[in-house]
Amino acid sequence: MLVKDRLRPTKKIYFKSEIKHCPHCESKLRRSHTAWHKKIATLNEVIEAWSMAYRCVNVNCSNLDALFKSAEAEALSPKHSAYGFDVLCLVGELRFKRHMTRKEIADELNERGVLTSERSAQNLYERYQTLLAASLDDHVKNTLAEVTEQNGGIVLSMDGVQPEKGNETLYVIREVFSGTVLVARNMKSGTAIELQTLIQPIIDLGYPIVGIVSDGQQSIRLAMETLLPDVPYQYCQYHYLKDIAKPVVDIDRKLKTELKKSMRGIRDTERKIEQGDSLEVEVAKGYVAAVRSLLLEDGNPPLDLPGMRIYEKAQAIQASLQKCLSKKGALSTRKHFQNIQ
Repeated sequence: MLVKDRLRPTKKIYFKSEIKHCPHCESKLRRSHTAWHKKIATLNEVIEAWSMAYRCVNVNCSNLDALFKSAEAEALSPKHSAYGFDVLCLVGELRFKRHMTRKEIADELNERGVLTSERSAQNLYERYQTLLAASLDDHVKNTLAEVTEQNGGIVLSMDGVQPEKGNETLYVIREVFSGTVLVARNMKSGTAIELQTLIQPIIDLGYPIVGIVSDGQQSIRLAMETLLPDVPYQYCQYHYLKDIAKPVVDIDRKLKTELKKSMRGIRDTERKIEQGDSLEVEVAKGYVAAVRSLLLEDGNPPLDLPGMRIYEKAQAIQASLQKCLSKKGALSTRKHFQNIQ
């Protein structure tokens, strides 16, 4: 556990307002009191900072109660925090880019000379998430403004995903042109009235909505049509294609199973050649590795059928192997090889 008052400042700094005269009456500002005083740990040093508050001295000024503080001081650290914004940004990088745990983050900060604990590291991470969420709001608004300027409005898509039966459903609303996620929330109920609470804040942003896309879920359609009755509505083409292609996908799934079943003897071949070191053995090992990679192949039906992908690659491997054996002058490949058909 860290001792109380663990931060030992290397210097003291008094911050004054950068504004010297009242913006309303041009009178000179006078120091009123100390707005705040605290020790701040940055990546470079620990400082003891005072931020002085100033106010107008003109009793007839319409802005007499306004306080003016140093913008430089406010940019040092978040309110009610003893750590600088640079430390906060480092914590975010360590967590999201380098995937460090809370203990690893605390150890990294201590190695850099920023004294902290696991609990403080957790608090810094939570503050980083808060700042990130606030910045994302501004980013979303800027993105929607650009999309509106380019396309005359935004297009909304809405879908619900239930990980397991009985669990809450995750509903996601995206802007189609930019792919920006506008809302993502777990909902216990998927009724039209409940879904309207997700849609209404987006409408309140004020950007023109020129289209809506969703799957065939009735409650989503009803919620959208209730709030946006005049906006064109379209079923998601991917879901439509997926439903149409279901018989083909089922056949492809059987093909994939049968093809992989025919390759199960690959381990016996591996055992026979794993101790060899001749050129022929090395070539055989390459073909075995290629066949084994087929067992890991997968696709994204209905646009990319995994069974057909495995079939086509297996045919390519077989054609290459037959060509190799023909050059070698081996026995008839037709007699000794099972064709992929």
